[in-house]
Amino acid sequence: MKIFKHYWVIALLGYCIIGLLGCATLWEGAKGFAGISTKSIEESRKSAILKKVKYDYNTCYSKTKEILITHIGAYIYAEDLNRHMIAIYVSKEDTTPVGLFFKEIDAANTQIEVSSLSTYAKEFIAGKVFSVLEEEKGQGQTDAEK
Repeated sequence: MKIFKHYWVIALLGYCIIGLLGCATLWEGAKGFAGISTKSIEESRKSAILKKVKYDYNTCYSKTKEILITHIGAYIYAEDLNRHMIAIYVSKEDTTPVGLFFKEIDAANTQIEVSSLSTYAKEFIAGKVFSVLEEEKGQGQTDAEK
């Protein structure tokens, strides 16, 4: 009887571990509770502001990150070069989340998507980032899309 009880406990623990490891919603819930979830900005990408800039992917990513910190004073709370994303709060005081997503078009061009549930935050960050990138490159592109 004791052997059966030990197997039952081990099976129950194994089932719980497998269930928890495969459940992304728990992890996302924990990130949301901690204030570092990127789910809302990823879901709002369908209404993102898009712009193609004449920078290679790595240069575009690093320059955008620099602009966010030095020119805007944004707080970067998550970034992932492999997922092509930088997630920010508008400032240290304004914790409205905004996501910047990067897509390499070719060796010399990159598309930036700025997404947020807040239209104001999205337009504010997109306007600042795009204008500084254009100033630095000297490109007068006006192909920003909403």
